[in-house]
Amino acid sequence: MHIIPLPAFRDNYIWLIRDGRHAVVVDPGDAAPVLDYLAREGLQLAAILVTHHHADHVGGLGTLLSHAPVPVHGPFNERIDGVDHPVAEGDTVRIDALDLEFDVLDVPAHTAGHIAYVSRGTPPRALFCGDTLFSAGCGRLFEGSARQLADALARFAALPDDTLVYCTHEYTLSNLAFARAAEPHNPERDAYVERCQALRAANRPTLPSTIGLEKAINPFLRSDQAQIRDVLAGHSGVRPADAIECLAALRAWKDTF
Repeated sequence: MHIIPLPAFRDNYIWLIRDGRHAVVVDPGDAAPVLDYLAREGLQLAAILVTHHHADHVGGLGTLLSHAPVPVHGPFNERIDGVDHPVAEGDTVRIDALDLEFDVLDVPAHTAGHIAYVSRGTPPRALFCGDTLFSAGCGRLFEGSARQLADALARFAALPDDTLVYCTHEYTLSNLAFARAAEPHNPERDAYVERCQALRAANRPTLPSTIGLEKAINPFLRSDQAQIRDVLAGHSGVRPADAIECLAALRAWKDTF
């Protein structure tokens, strides 16, 4: 797969998957960058994948469908205008034009019906995780619980370490600042900070990340680490009793960081 980031709004990425003739887009909150790229490259839109209902992920659907009435795959448990192929856990999305297949994962937490897509085929896999997982961070719990978030992150962590992580916001540097506060001693994380700073200075995305990297540097995937629990105890005065409490405390702290 050739996967292209299309910047949108202040910090969104619309991911475009392409070959020489066709393209699929993931979470098109804005139609304009998609239409511009398709026209510039002479590509035909073949399908759209949606992870959840927030406007910055679905706002471009109407305009895109007026140009190309293609299948739109999206979460079964959310009402989204334009989604005509609702999918849920266990479903497979097949896109014949690009010979692509994706497994669908239910990962409610950020929203109640949030889903993710994991590519099949030749490794490395590609994970399109919407706003559930970010590099060095995770999504806010707008409609779900810390337990649901823990379950979702555990499912991602179980994927092969070389799985490429395509999240939908350029939050990496701000997330890394919080990660340093939550886990002060993490040399691999510090090296990643330097790498990401250089990428952003060159106006390049920090994404995709990988599952292996996130397990090494992302505090939300490291809630079993004693150092993080010690820091949380010092921050709030209460030491988390288990991984769920640790994750809830991390998310609450990040919300006001």
